Amino acid sequence: MMNLKTPAIRSKKLTQAARGQDCTLQIQGICCFNSETVVFAHFPSTTHGMSYKSDDFWGADACVNCHDVIDGRVKYEFGPGEKEDYMLRALHLTLARRIRLGLIQVKGIAS
Repeated sequence: MMNLKTPAIRSKKLTQAARGQDCTLQIQGICCFNSETVVFAHFPSTTHGMSYKSDDFWGADACVNCHDVIDGRVKYEFGPGEKEDYMLRALHLTLARRIRLGLIQVKGIAS
């Protein structure tokens, strides 16, 4: 079993790559679609705890409005599984973006 107390993976290049990007969460009725407000929003994980953010690859590029909702600073009534759907979609789009930018390398990837 993996030791859950291992330090989180930190990379300023990964988190700073969110700047100027489109929001990948795009929560309906919440997203402001303003790339100037986009930052990297960390999602909960096994390394996430009180005052401790997840790994710097586990999250999404999020506008200020979507980030506030995902982090719970602004209340939003998600339907069953809806929050997780938004998060998984955004995680996929963000990881694909980092791979295309060359910030995450996948061995043997076809171009």
